[in-house]
Amino acid sequence: MNAIASWWDGLELWLIGLPYVPQLLLVMAVALPGAYGVARIFDVALARALALAGRDRVPASVEAAAGER
Repeated sequence: MNAIASWWDGLELWLIGLPYVPQLLLVMAVALPGAYGVARIFDVALARALALAGRDRVPASVEAAAGER
């Protein structure tokens, strides 16, 4: 555990020592794919939960109202 904490502290110190633009690019290179992955997992989980509950279809009355626009 101490080795991991020491490595992480070194990484943080290296990152904050960089100028702003490289910091931004590195954080976005990690944060954007990570956020997309989490959002994708939640999307699939919610779709499966709604399908199991039988709530994955649009009622006919809503489809008809949308078609009238």
